Amino acid sequence: MKKTLTFLLLLWMGCTCFPADAAALTMADSLRNVLNAVDHLVMQRAYVHTCHERRLDSIKVEMRRSTDVWKKYNLCGTLFYEYLHYQADSSLYYVGKKEELLPLLNRPDMKAEIHINRAEVYGVMGLYDKALEELQSVSPAKMEVGMRKYYYGVFCGYYGWKADYTSEKALHATYLQQAAQYRDSILMLMPPGVNHDIVFGEQLLRSQTPDEVIARLKANLDKETDKKAQSYLHYTLSEAYAASGDTLRQMYHLARTAMLDLETSVREYAALQELAWLLYLENDTERAYRYVACSLEDAMACNARLRLLESGKVYPVIEKTLAVRKEAEHRRTTIMLAVVGFLFMLLVLATFYLVRWMKQLEATRRELSEANDALQEEGRVKNAYIVCYLNRCVEYLEKQEQYRRSLEKLAMASKLSELFKLIRDDSYLRDERKEFYTEFDRTFLSLFPNFVQDLNSLLEDDARLSLRQDGMLSTELRIFALMRLGVDDTGSISHFLGCSLTTVYNYRSKMRNRAKGDKDSFEERVMKL
Repeated sequence: MKKTLTFLLLLWMGCTCFPADAAALTMADSLRNVLNAVDHLVMQRAYVHTCHERRLDSIKVEMRRSTDVWKKYNLCGTLFYEYLHYQADSSLYYVGKKEELLPLLNRPDMKAEIHINRAEVYGVMGLYDKALEELQSVSPAKMEVGMRKYYYGVFCGYYGWKADYTSEKALHATYLQQAAQYRDSILMLMPPGVNHDIVFGEQLLRSQTPDEVIARLKANLDKETDKKAQSYLHYTLSEAYAASGDTLRQMYHLARTAMLDLETSVREYAALQELAWLLYLENDTERAYRYVACSLEDAMACNARLRLLESGKVYPVIEKTLAVRKEAEHRRTTIMLAVVGFLFMLLVLATFYLVRWMKQLEATRRELSEANDALQEEGRVKNAYIVCYLNRCVEYLEKQEQYRRSLEKLAMASKLSELFKLIRDDSYLRDERKEFYTEFDRTFLSLFPNFVQDLNSLLEDDARLSLRQDGMLSTELRIFALMRLGVDDTGSISHFLGCSLTTVYNYRSKMRNRAKGDKDSFEERVMKL
């Protein structure tokens, strides 16, 4: 028996069903889609479990707050069932809590339910002797119909577990026959409907009539909305297709069952590990390994010994095959890496020479670019000063012409004393020189607006210079302005500024001594500002 508790869960709980596969898709397409969905759920199951545990916590809070004994008893029953296929130890704990509350209800007839609950948990945990002991401690004759169906269901499950657990063929067949007898008892008590069809379908599979099972259960898929019922429909259909030899549809319905198990936080299941084995036989080893590893982890977390044993048998086989395959892939990868490494060495050598050539080309381009920038800058400065020089020359000629005419007028009027006075007056030359320096300063600052700040960045803090109050350059600043323009000869600077060589030399020495960093390179750095 592959899924012995099919009808038990149908009797006690249900959720929304997953829709049947679209008719427009081929079965291969449908299987591919549903396997992708299972992949996603396997990766996301930690989140699904977290949500499930939050819901369980809310039920626990409600139970602790309740003062109604009957409500507390029912909430304990809910927790028992929610934990049954999720974490069997916790499920057993809440059976004990129900037993503690039972005397307060004054319902001795409910004692049988406690024994059956405990037997069901023991079955999940693989403690079959204890499960049988609990079942034999109650009599079905004294039970109402619903409780009796539950009792028969757990007994049927017990023999199903025993059949799955034993490897001796005769004993296996005996257990299956005993399970079938209890299934007949359930069918006599169960009204017509989906649950009846599922249990009846399992019974029909023993008589090797899979086509009838498929026809009966597929009709229910289109109308059933309960997720748990859908899970058992799909699982029983997978068994029917296995019996008919249709492996593709068997895998499809196992995958749908696995989806529903994972969505509803069931960790004691058979579908996923069976699907893993079929995928392994179809050479989808990596996916099979993920599925069986997931089954093994969930069985351990649930403390479901039978599922742990089943997964434990499959896991080493798949793991070994995957390891052999990865080893072969590793060898192929090693050979490929050796070839690629050789080609890479050739590429490195070619790249080395190419990079070397590119660096030389880049250096040449950089030098040309810098030279071009310097030429453009120099040309810009020269153009500005040429324009300034031409304008200045024209203005000077016009002033000379005016000065000549004024002298001519005085001479013609025979005003010799005034003529000699005007000739001896040097204010004209002073004004011209002052205007010349003003024009020079204005032109230079328009070309190099940040010159003063840049020059100060080369000097110590207490040696910094500033423009005069009228916004023009001081003598010190004019010396370094001329150096920035390329005039670094002391004599030329002295002649241009109309001051002595000693003055220019002293200014240059003083500023060099108060420069930051290397003092010998100070003037070179000024010329690059």
